[in-house]
Amino acid sequence: MTIQLSALSALGALVIGTIVAIFRVSPVRVLRFLGTSYVNLFRNTPLTLLMVASILGLSFILGLSWSDQAKTNAFIWAVIVLSIYHAAFVCEALRSGVNTIPAGQAEAARSIGLTFGQSLREVLLPQAFRGAIAPLGSTLIALIKNSTVAAVIGVADAAGLMAVIVENETGSLPVFFIFALGFVILTLPLGVWFTSLSRRLAVKR
Repeated sequence: MTIQLSALSALGALVIGTIVAIFRVSPVRVLRFLGTSYVNLFRNTPLTLLMVASILGLSFILGLSWSDQAKTNAFIWAVIVLSIYHAAFVCEALRSGVNTIPAGQAEAARSIGLTFGQSLREVLLPQAFRGAIAPLGSTLIALIKNSTVAAVIGVADAAGLMAVIVENETGSLPVFFIFALGFVILTLPLGVWFTSLSRRLAVKR
């Protein structure tokens, strides 16, 4: 459940974060304002608060449910909240990648008649993704660890299972170590792989 929740949320965060990053570097002032407001809002809001608000506020009070089954509804809300929250960090990682690109490349793209969208697709975003691999990897690792917050709304991920085991069994300390080891197994290879990938795909200046 933790892997499934992390994978779906990572995909959603990447898509939303890329769109917000485009807003952030857009020449249109309104889009820049929307992108900046999105990042400031979600980066400075506690993830637990967003999780609880999705169930208590949006689902129970406003009736915005995705499924009649409580567990399925909680899982979908967890994916949405994790995606929206971490999209702000994906956006900033990509924006930092865009900032590493020399301004002359964007000017050269405009000089040969490329539109802003074409410049992003052909020049800026490919280099931005390569330059942002390391921070994107850090964001993915943080997302995997933050997936435990989904337990507060009833998602049966690793944290939820650990709580049940601790409640029903004696000797909880080994249980904590086992689950901690599980997260190390999930995140440590990713950290090594992203570090290696960032070195291999680094744009030579």
